Amino acid sequence: MIGNIHRRLRSRGVMGINQRNRDFVMRYNPRHLYPLVDDKLRTKKLAQEHGIPVPPLFATFTNEREARDLPEILCDIEDFAMKPAHGAGGHGILIAMARRGDRFRRAKGFWVGLEDLAYHASNILSGVYSLGGQSDVAMVEHRVQPDALFEAISFGGVPDVRIIVLKGYPAMAMVRLPTQQSDGKGNLHQGAIGAGIDLASGRTLHGVWGNERTEIHPDTDVVLAGLSIPDWEAFLLLAARCYEMTGLGYLGVDIVLDRTLGPLLLELNARPGLNIQIANDAGLAHRFAIIEKQNEDRSPHERIEFIRETFRAAAPSAP
Repeated sequence: MIGNIHRRLRSRGVMGINQRNRDFVMRYNPRHLYPLVDDKLRTKKLAQEHGIPVPPLFATFTNEREARDLPEILCDIEDFAMKPAHGAGGHGILIAMARRGDRFRRAKGFWVGLEDLAYHASNILSGVYSLGGQSDVAMVEHRVQPDALFEAISFGGVPDVRIIVLKGYPAMAMVRLPTQQSDGKGNLHQGAIGAGIDLASGRTLHGVWGNERTEIHPDTDVVLAGLSIPDWEAFLLLAARCYEMTGLGYLGVDIVLDRTLGPLLLELNARPGLNIQIANDAGLAHRFAIIEKQNEDRSPHERIEFIRETFRAAAPSAP
């Protein structure tokens, strides 16, 4: 029985972790380039050098002495995001939504003071939220305000679009929608919803919650399929350009849609997960096999044109 299931998955091009690591991560991602994506601050600076839009950076702290300047840095800032440069899974991100004097309202509705913010910055610096517990850098940046479309279909937090890119070709995409269970975070393993996106049109397909298919968001009751992602070509172009920017051939590109600044690169992942296949009801292996045969000299615009013609899905009509 297990053998039959395995054969059915392979026939549909569904990729497992071992195949991902052996055939794509190890083959296309030289380890010396990992710091370009594992360090969010370095990623942001690299993106700015290449003209790729990112959330504006207000300040960074590398030690406790610098962190003492936090009140002065925040004196004219009403809202912001504080995060670790080496964090993962959304851990250590503090969102300040509004200000009243020297107190800031967090996403969950309670208020914190400057002392609380300084304590959080200190925890970031000491490596509480970083990979491997290493000393870290605290970043204070623009708070992304989701586009009205995403705000209406998710529960708190900031939805983002994950695009898997191979050799500069966007191969598969999904939007990750926070839920009450995920505590407002877009991490699928923590209970967020993933909804596949048709690469050609930018329309959403069905959703996945855990490992189960779902047609509606559990908290907002909004139908997931048939929603049109605004400025979809800009999303694809941004993702495709990350290949030249990093030199990494296999990437997960996470993009947010700010209501005033448009699509912004949030972060990159050299070892993106595979749940995106469930959200799209399609396997990555078949798409990767097509992409690997393509000309490497195509421009980002030419690569986007190719994938929009090749991986066109029967996207549902708008509700």
